[in-house]
Amino acid sequence: MRLKYIDEFRDPELARRVVDAIRTSWGERPPMRLMEVCGTHTVSIARAGIRSLLDGAVTMVSGPGCPVCVTPDGYIDAAITLGKRPDTILATFGDMLRVPGRHSSLEKERSGGVNVRILYSPLDAVETAAGNPGKEVIFLGVGFETTAPSIAGAILSAAVRDIGNFSVLSSVRTIPRAMEALASDPEVRIEGFLCPAHVSAIIGSDAYLPLAEKFGVPCVVAGFEPLDILYGIYLLLRQKIRGAAVVENEYSRVATPSGNRKAREIIATVFRESDIGWRGIGVLPGTGLAIADAYSEFDAQKKFGVEIPFTEDKTACRCGDVLKGKITPRECPLFGNACTPAEPYGPCMVSSEGTCAAYYKYGVQ
Repeated sequence: MRLKYIDEFRDPELARRVVDAIRTSWGERPPMRLMEVCGTHTVSIARAGIRSLLDGAVTMVSGPGCPVCVTPDGYIDAAITLGKRPDTILATFGDMLRVPGRHSSLEKERSGGVNVRILYSPLDAVETAAGNPGKEVIFLGVGFETTAPSIAGAILSAAVRDIGNFSVLSSVRTIPRAMEALASDPEVRIEGFLCPAHVSAIIGSDAYLPLAEKFGVPCVVAGFEPLDILYGIYLLLRQKIRGAAVVENEYSRVATPSGNRKAREIIATVFRESDIGWRGIGVLPGTGLAIADAYSEFDAQKKFGVEIPFTEDKTACRCGDVLKGKITPRECPLFGNACTPAEPYGPCMVSSEGTCAAYYKYGVQ
């Protein structure tokens, strides 16, 4: 499918033809169970009503690709502990503000006097540090391979400029091994992955080859527009029909097989692999990006000796099962009752990329 202009990716007639092709090719088989890994895909699918368009042929479940949602409450607790230090500024993306820790949130602590600032870029945090030499600026580094280069770039910038009052509390993660963990879980029963577009632009579509080969799961990298997603689903079904399990790249206008070399280099320079806890999934070896020893002076964990504990949630909130695709948001007893966007109970309802927030906003059944 070769489209050029953005309107073409939203053309209703083209969408109808792809939907017809999906239904015709799939026939009367039981619905194929596919996971969209990325939170941006989740929102696009909900906004475009794609689940209902494909009902009966495809069952779409959401994965762990919302960075705010998979960040465990122990990280929020550690950030709050750091924020209560004298002369400290916590710098964060806006989505983190309302995510609940074990006992509080950044929003509640800010109203109580903790200096929390919402920024749009890690480099903004470096500038904040440069402009406030009497204070320590701690950036909350949350995200996946897409945000890792900008966080790494901020650390390198601080190093070059010798800005010693800037540090990062890293909770950066990598996606492919998390997908492998889900592919090996018999309760999830994934038959195909719609792979994240932006992450794939960094790591390249070849990063999913081990996943497809080892677990026999079809993978397709797809963009975020409705036609991107529908055609990606069509490619996944086509693989399933012919018994293939390979990696295809619908998003070749941006993502290449090897990804962005410079971005991968800067990640490898500033970070090292580490074990990290994922909300709802557990500790996954080698899926974290901790700050390398060469840049430890910018590592808030080491600089201030703070621990980030990880424990499995023991509450009625079922965000963990939503993030693993085991249930849909409406199967959570709190959804739409005790948990709404106005009064969120779990992070999946807080984040703009959260599955629960998308289901609530667009009325997905």
